[in-house]
Amino acid sequence: MSALRAIVLSLTGPLVLVGCTRTGQEPPLSRTADTSGQSTQLPATGQGPAPAPLELADWTGPSNITWAHTDGSAGNRFIIETVSCGLALFDYDGDGLADIYFCNGAPLPGHVASTPRPRHALYRNLGNWQFQDVSLRAGIDCNAYGLGIAVADYDNDGHPDIYLSNYGPNILYRNNGDGTFCNVTSGELARGARVGAGACFLDLEGDGDLDLLAANYVRFSETTHRAPGSRGRTVYPGPMDYPPETNTLLRNNGDSTWTDVSDVCGIASREGTGMGTVCGDLDGDGDTDIYVANDEMANFLYQNNGRGSFTEVGLQSGTAHDSLGLAHGSMGADCGDFDNDGRLDLYVTAYQHETASLYRNVGDTIFHDVSRVTGASDGTAANVTWGCGLVDLDNDGDRDIFVACGHLDDRDENAVYRAPNLVLRNVLRETGQTRFVNASHECGDGLRVRASSRGAVFGDLDNDGDVDVVVLNSREPPTVLRNLLRENGSPQHHLHIQLRGTRASRDGVGSRVRVVAGPLSLVDEVHSGRGYQSHWGSRLHFGLGASDHVDRVEVHWLGGAIEVWEHVTAGQCVTLVEGTAAGPADTQPPS
Repeated sequence: MSALRAIVLSLTGPLVLVGCTRTGQEPPLSRTADTSGQSTQLPATGQGPAPAPLELADWTGPSNITWAHTDGSAGNRFIIETVSCGLALFDYDGDGLADIYFCNGAPLPGHVASTPRPRHALYRNLGNWQFQDVSLRAGIDCNAYGLGIAVADYDNDGHPDIYLSNYGPNILYRNNGDGTFCNVTSGELARGARVGAGACFLDLEGDGDLDLLAANYVRFSETTHRAPGSRGRTVYPGPMDYPPETNTLLRNNGDSTWTDVSDVCGIASREGTGMGTVCGDLDGDGDTDIYVANDEMANFLYQNNGRGSFTEVGLQSGTAHDSLGLAHGSMGADCGDFDNDGRLDLYVTAYQHETASLYRNVGDTIFHDVSRVTGASDGTAANVTWGCGLVDLDNDGDRDIFVACGHLDDRDENAVYRAPNLVLRNVLRETGQTRFVNASHECGDGLRVRASSRGAVFGDLDNDGDVDVVVLNSREPPTVLRNLLRENGSPQHHLHIQLRGTRASRDGVGSRVRVVAGPLSLVDEVHSGRGYQSHWGSRLHFGLGASDHVDRVEVHWLGGAIEVWEHVTAGQCVTLVEGTAAGPADTQPPS
């Protein structure tokens, strides 16, 4: 693995470069944009060296991660067993390596007590694909029934904090900056005990203080448990067997206290069955909107009016249902610009016999379901689909799709409980069309692992320039997938970008970055909380294809100014500090 190196550059402000490798070159890619819901037709890309194959290798054993998930089940078939849980990928100790937090379930009534009691787990990345369980050393002695997680530096002290959405009281862990955390759950954070779901930190008003969205699933308790039968057997109930819930929005007061603004901001205006969540500027007006995937109900898109209040526009935006007007059993949700037109699109997973949905953003807060015409739903109807990510797995400048699969009922004769996961490759580079192909069968032994997967997270675990994957599996150990692009001689380049806000939140949550590299124009945002009740992406990854340098990096700080850095060398991680870009400057390659 490449060593971590910090270099001060002359970009009129500090830039930190994480050591990476550079690869060969390839002819530039072509890009155009349209506003229809159809596949974009582009010219062929011409001759050039063939890309290295995308290979995701099962690296679970070599990683030394021995933790295993439990849903606490004991035969009662509680609904909460089916929806546990998510995980997070973030650098908790600031050493430049991505660490992993695994949420966990807890014993439910009738479960035989075990020693030690099941815990959540924080695994520190030691480098060279070695991970160490540091949960107790870090102060994470958590036995909560975990469902969702979000990570961000809510107090702007330079250290990422952890919010856990649980069955029962939610928890906020503050990072002390010395490798340990403390539980600071109090006040509004400590009120209520619901069935949690996805969670997101976001800046409602662009004031630099990160607020908190906590989605909720259904009004369930063990005393209201319903155990339906099928063919003489007890089966799991569904979300329609319980009343729906409202979601929670907490405003950060800037003094370590929080105010529940769910009602006054419009978030509590609708009841739903929240699962995955993602927050981003989905209408392109410079503030952060909220998307909540609901199980067997219409999904919610809360449009921010710029003053911290929201209007639910899921139906009129086209993101509430599929192209046939049907509500899905929606699970995970991610947003990203799959067609490189500068707008954030949405991808939402669903229940068995329903396809995952790709909603193309065509502007003016209108989305088209292009799942079938683009192939983005190929292979998804066979299983329940959970975690998902719009991520560039092969560094060609187009976002691919990873989908975590697995049924929730291990006794359903009409379903496959343990299933392989999916990779849908964006083939714009090869074909000139905005289409996806199911490449799961040719992506290495990591895609042959069968499990009942839930959350999935994406990031460069070994700092070699490609995106690796970690998947949480229900009732068993996780799956760690190592991306072997570099090892297979890929000619594609990349750039990692870390934002450091000064007026904006320190993580730059909600800030948008545009990278221009030759014919490529790529857009991404910093999000906190996404996919299936999980978190990743604090450090932005841009696949650059053949481009070995970036002409222009443009940062739209949330609530602040637009800054530009020019002539940035590929193959590195740059940290861009708000207020330090004074004009064009050249960077130097890492030593």
